Amino acid sequence: MNTEQFVSRHISLNEADKQAMLEKVGVSSIEELISQTIPSSIRLENDLNISEALSEYQMLNHSKELASKNTDYTSYIGFGYHNTLLPSAIQRNIFENPSWYTAYTPYQAEIAQGRLEALLNYQTVVCDLTGFALANASLLDESTAAAEAMHMFFNNRTKDQKKAGANKFFISDLVLPQTVSVLKTKAEGLEIEIVIGDHKTHEFDGSYYGVLLQYPGKNGIVLDYTEDIVEYKKLDLQVVLACDPMALVKLKSPASMGADCAVGTSQRFGIPLGYGGPHAAFFSCREDYKRDIPGRIIGVSQDMYGKRALRMALQTREQH
Repeated sequence: MNTEQFVSRHISLNEADKQAMLEKVGVSSIEELISQTIPSSIRLENDLNISEALSEYQMLNHSKELASKNTDYTSYIGFGYHNTLLPSAIQRNIFENPSWYTAYTPYQAEIAQGRLEALLNYQTVVCDLTGFALANASLLDESTAAAEAMHMFFNNRTKDQKKAGANKFFISDLVLPQTVSVLKTKAEGLEIEIVIGDHKTHEFDGSYYGVLLQYPGKNGIVLDYTEDIVEYKKLDLQVVLACDPMALVKLKSPASMGADCAVGTSQRFGIPLGYGGPHAAFFSCREDYKRDIPGRIIGVSQDMYGKRALRMALQTREQH
């Protein structure tokens, strides 16, 4: 493949299209359009020093040459990040499944059925592991997912809590430090007061509205929070558990312990460390929050012919 063909595959604007657009806006050339649009005082006087375009073969060789300069190091980050072993069967048939290589944008359902199926499968796995009926199609990372839960709880305070100005959010001292940092930043803008302490001994009052627990804790300890959550519920506290999804394969689910929400990172399921992330987070909760859950939810519907079709069932904000 020559250079011109390779470039045209990735830059689809051809000469006829360019002339049609120039004619539409009333100019004769790209140069004239730029001169009318960008003040001369901020324009470069010379052309950019850009090398000649490469052919596909040359580009692939160049990419391999650059990649060979990478050096593998052992990561000691820890605290929520884990090295992974990815079975070839999972990599080939799930992560590299060609039927899921459709357009990314989920709201264009007519051309994104493969992508939507991958997201639906993701939601289903999260629901199975956490025990909740509702899961979204991922967020950025565990820290920001926990921050989203804190915000969602804040918006869902009881009438009495809102009237009393309850604005304290409790974080267990077993929660990962990077999560605490993001929560503090998020809380500042919402005028939420962060309180960190021992979830067993801390004394709660009417000024609190939510609790974040780590499962297992940052030190690796596995605790059953069922009895603690019963006590929190007596005070109308909303509870989110930041979970290790691999641990949830064996451990009691957050939903069965009485929690309202579960968050965590999917990095455990085969994603390389990549200098600490970010990795796709999961976010699941009770159905009561279905109008407040952040992100988007993929659902099963049917097309005009009555056949099974996937579409975005709920989207609380643009994030594609």
